[in-house]
Order: sequence, then C-alpha cells, then structure tokens
Amino acid sequence: MAARRTKATRTTARVRSQFQRLGPRVRQTRAVRRDGPPAGATVATGPTCASKSAPATPRTLCLDIGGSGLKSMVLDATGRPLTDRQRIETPRPATPEAVVSVLAELVRMNAEPFERVSVGFPGVVVDGVVRTAPNLDGDWNGFDLRAAVERLTQRPTRVANDADVQGLGVIEGQGVEMVLTLGTGLGSALFVDGKLVPNLELGHLPFGRKGSYEDYVDDRTLKRIGRKKWSRRVREVIDTLAPIFNWRVLYLGGGNAKKIKGELPDTVRIVDNAAGLTGGLALWRD
Repeated sequence: MAARRTKATRTTARVRSQFQRLGPRVRQTRAVRRDGPPAGATVATGPTCASKSAPATPRTLCLDIGGSGLKSMVLDATGRPLTDRQRIETPRPATPEAVVSVLAELVRMNAEPFERVSVGFPGVVVDGVVRTAPNLDGDWNGFDLRAAVERLTQRPTRVANDADVQGLGVIEGQGVEMVLTLGTGLGSALFVDGKLVPNLELGHLPFGRKGSYEDYVDDRTLKRIGRKKWSRRVREVIDTLAPIFNWRVLYLGGGNAKKIKGELPDTVRIVDNAAGLTGGLALWRD
C-alpha cells in the first residue's frame, strides 16, 4: 500500500504544484472563460450548464478518462450541470503522469467550485487503484488514481470503471440491465435490480476466430471495415450475449454508439455518451 502511495505521489508532485499556481484562475470563472480552452480542447455536445440559480450542494466534479479523450463537468447535488462539458484529447503515450497533467487542465477549465470528485476510468479499478488499462499504457497497473486525484484537487474522490459509471447514469434499477460502451474499445457493465457487478470487462473474452469481443467491434475495426459491416458485427455481439444475460434492457453508449446503422431489438437503447459524466454523481450514493 505504501508503494502505491509513493507511486501516485511521485507522479502527481509536479502536477500538484502546477495546479496550485492555477488556483486563483480556477476561482475566477469569467477570467478563464475569456481566455477560452487550451489548444486541442473542445467543448463537446451534451448537457449544458444550468442557469445561475443557487446550486444544490455538494457539487461534484465528474471526470471521464477515455482512450481518445478526457472529459469533465461539474454537477450540483440534484444532477444539474453547472458547467459545459469540456474535452481534451488523450495524451500519447497515455502514462499516468501525462493523464493527470491533462486532468489538472480540465479542473482549471471548469472553474466552478466543487466539494468532491468522481472519475470514470477505462479499466479495472479496485478501491481506487488501477489494475488494468488496456487502451492507455502499461504503467497504470497498480497506480493509485484516487490518491493522485485527491492530491491534485484536495477533494475526496471516488473512482470506478467507466462503463460502470455510464451505467449508473442510465439504469432504471429494475431486473437485469446491461451496458456496452462502444468507443476506443468495448466496455461493459452489469446491474441486477440496480446493484452493480463491478469491473465486468466482457470485451476481453475470446470471440470470433482469433480475437476478443473488443477486437471485433472496437474503433480500429470500425475504421477498417466501415459503418455498415461494423454495425452488423455489433448486432452479432448483441445476438450472442442476449440468451446468456437475458437482460431487461441493454444500453449502448460510448462515442461510437450513434454510428450504428439499421434497426436494433426492442430491448436495446442507445444512450447519450454524457452519461459517462453524469453517472459520476451516483458513485456518492451510500
């Protein structure tokens, strides 16, 4: 445990000092907005910030770490967005140090006060510690992401698998509900009567002749074979999993879900990728 803390401390020391220098700008929303986002950053579509009535507290900074982009948004205690959704491309190589540096910039961009932090991460996370990060970098194994973000923001932080977080943002809490996220890779989450089965990572199970479910429908495959053939593959994955999990609802999220062509079964719903942020509020439900 001490080794993990040392690793996180070493990675975030430089970034923490940078964040402290940015502190006054973080508190001055107007000044930050006037400067605009940094180079390479975009304000993505999705929920927009609410009117300036008094926000319900505690406010949550929700962070979504993805294989292609890192996103952020501040929500009040009712789930109302207090900022626009911000996005910066994932650095390459996506080492812990590089990603935490981008998280510091996202904190500066949002500029809205917050009392706690939620993080969605594309891999297995146990007690805030990363176990796998197949679409980022090998150095993540054993990295204490929760401790790193808490040192960065000086706020209590909870971290979970990104598909789990997205599911928390869309499920109804009835029966078996499943989530598949179609993005850089393939994420998955499973809920039974609203209770999460964490870190499912279904995408890494063998599928097809040589690869895995993720290899079959990931972003590289979409770009290689085109939307029409890729969409057929997505439906094939759905048809294969349906008699195994017998879900009441399957939610398709992630940045590529909107690219599916053709009809889907009645039990399948495409959901807004912003749930990867808004679901962060549910990490604080005890």
